[in-house]
Amino acid sequence: MRGFTHRRLVRGAALAGALTIALAACSSGGSGAPGTTPSTASSAAGQSALEQGGKITVWAWEPTLKKVVADFEAKYPKVTVDLVNAGTGNAQYTALQNAIAAGSGVPDVAQVEYYALPQFAIGGSLADLTSFGAASLDGTFTPGPWASVKQGNGIYGLPMDSGPMALFYNKSVFDKYGIAVPTTWDEYLTAAQKLHAADPSAYIANDTGDAGFATSMIWQAGGHPYTVDGTNVKINLADAGSTAFATLWQKLIDQKLLAPISSWSDQWYQGLGNGTIATLTIGAWMPANLESGVAAGKGQWRVAPMPQWTAGGTATSENGGSSLAVPKASKNQQLAYDFIKYADAGAGVQTRIDGGAFPATTADLQSAAFVNKTFDYFGGQKVNEVLAKSAADVVKGWQYLPFQVYANSVFNDTVGKAYVSGTTLQQGLKAWQDSSVTYGNDQGFTVNK
Repeated sequence: MRGFTHRRLVRGAALAGALTIALAACSSGGSGAPGTTPSTASSAAGQSALEQGGKITVWAWEPTLKKVVADFEAKYPKVTVDLVNAGTGNAQYTALQNAIAAGSGVPDVAQVEYYALPQFAIGGSLADLTSFGAASLDGTFTPGPWASVKQGNGIYGLPMDSGPMALFYNKSVFDKYGIAVPTTWDEYLTAAQKLHAADPSAYIANDTGDAGFATSMIWQAGGHPYTVDGTNVKINLADAGSTAFATLWQKLIDQKLLAPISSWSDQWYQGLGNGTIATLTIGAWMPANLESGVAAGKGQWRVAPMPQWTAGGTATSENGGSSLAVPKASKNQQLAYDFIKYADAGAGVQTRIDGGAFPATTADLQSAAFVNKTFDYFGGQKVNEVLAKSAADVVKGWQYLPFQVYANSVFNDTVGKAYVSGTTLQQGLKAWQDSSVTYGNDQGFTVNK
């Protein structure tokens, strides 16, 4: 299940071509028939395309889509969907950009993570779905994912899942050492100190530097390090939210309270199973990963709200998540849109939930069946109750860079040094900012600090 939303860092050179000289937001254009509204016209066009049939190619690594494709083809027998795993994250983005640059082999649908979508959209590689009636889906999805697929006045994908954050913790470890589940980040630091003092082989968490985690923490803290207005970009990784994260996390690093283990490694899975890694602050897609990858932890893990920067708060942020987008080069955009609407806002949503995915659709997150589901792995806890509440509490207004893929690719070369040297996180954030500013200006953006 790791493929749901696990982030892979992408080397900037692989996608440099996505930022072409034409940096204006792209649009697929189009209009409805005379006497009809755009949404009515697009609905009629969609039904016609489904009845007429055809073949579309979908590039995605998300595992539940296999069943979605089978169901879609059964419902629309004249449609053939070729589902291709062209790689996860970096591998697929590189292949996609190469196909776009070559002008051949471009899929009709591509899975694109939220942080990467602006770079493809502003590079003119994706179709604006507004002309297909996507604006009528406003309110269908939770605010975080819906905002993540919009760029300017365009909609460049439909949210496939979401990653509102929560605190996953090993209850057995906390009970053994009499540690209270932290509700604030100050309490989290105290818990980390108490745990490591009681058992020097145990850590509150692991971390060797991860761009997605860092930006999610800054987001929750109320930070707005990226301000994007068309091709005008401002980067300030010394704002209040960034500083709050750097200050807290530096204490954990300085006191050696974080396990120097990379996520998704064999050692990481072992640590989650044997109790030497006691918590994960991570997206709502994590339960399926624990169930499939950490069998030894069954019955021991629980889920709590994300610790707060201010006592009594409820703020959360997103960590991970993907959209399904339609490349502008697709020769069958209408049918491609019909498929992603089915998968992300239609019958395919329940299929994916049944397969372990965490939805981005408001109705599903509010349904009694979803919220009241109990999880044996988590000791019978109603995990979705916590996660759905987190989805509703995501701080609004967050923006990613239109070249976030590049920025994330140099995170370990800048901020990551704080984990292995005398460089501080604040110094690392400054270096990350400087590198991102230089790259953005080199690509034709107007970037200021």
